[in-house]
Amino acid sequence: MNSQTKTNQVVTANKANMKANKKEGFKHEFNKNAALFLMLLPGLIVMLINNYLPMFGLVFAFRKMDNYRNLFGTAWVGLKNFEYLFGSNTAWVITRNTIGYNLVFIIIGIVFPVVMAIGLNELRNKRAGKLYQSLFFIPYFLSWVVISYLTMGLLSSEFGVINRLLESVGKERIAWYTSPEYWPYIIVLVNTWKWTGYDTIVYLASVVGINKELFEAAAVDGASRMQQIWYITIPSLIPLAIVLVLIRLGRMFYTDMGLFYSVPRNMGPLINATNTIDTYVYRAFVQTGDVGLASAAGFYQAVLGLVVILTFNAIVRKYDKDSAII
Repeated sequence: MNSQTKTNQVVTANKANMKANKKEGFKHEFNKNAALFLMLLPGLIVMLINNYLPMFGLVFAFRKMDNYRNLFGTAWVGLKNFEYLFGSNTAWVITRNTIGYNLVFIIIGIVFPVVMAIGLNELRNKRAGKLYQSLFFIPYFLSWVVISYLTMGLLSSEFGVINRLLESVGKERIAWYTSPEYWPYIIVLVNTWKWTGYDTIVYLASVVGINKELFEAAAVDGASRMQQIWYITIPSLIPLAIVLVLIRLGRMFYTDMGLFYSVPRNMGPLINATNTIDTYVYRAFVQTGDVGLASAAGFYQAVLGLVVILTFNAIVRKYDKDSAII
């Protein structure tokens, strides 16, 4: 037996031992944490049903759907659904709106909650802090249907509070639901009002967890309270902010149907200002019944979202591996 044969046998034996050790290690880990694995099972099942099974529907983007035939018995049309989508101005409008709104939401979702979290943490009266915290958090529990009616109560042409205030100071009423130029600001304000309280709680939990000895050492060195916030609190929040931004970037091409469909009340004059990829997919499916076109838009949305999250995650990983998601 030559040396090469012996080497091959040693390598084969090592591989077999490694496989056996891995198998034995998995058995040991499963037996040790069987209860935790069982607790994980419902979440895995829900994820499989919600996130993976629907992926089979991506084939509809390349088919000519016929409601009177079997879904998988329809004809292949290649990229014709995508050609129709990108052949009009619609693809540009819904992409612009989706990206633009989400970028503004991400920026506001960092600045406002961080400022509010630091402000709540700096309050000396803790009872007042808890009261403000609860008041800020209440909008998060309201459904978009309720918020849409609250918005209508403010903006209604006939009974709206804002129009009555305008009249009381000698100004003309504004037909808010037929004036698309105002709605980018209205959408941003409504979204900020609903979500800022929730994001504030997330950042406040991180602020409370900062080591108090850092502040004590800074105070001993003569640092003012603002300097402590600038050099200790804010840098300590950066890793959390990066993770939250990466998560939101992963949904850059997804929008909340309640915000963009219910709040503007699906008014025709507001379509160009409030139409996003999600609302377009919904309208394409419900109003036209075109499953192929809706699936093509959804596929386009998913691909763009994947590209964005992988790109920004690679950038973050290059500068700070611990803050990257993958």
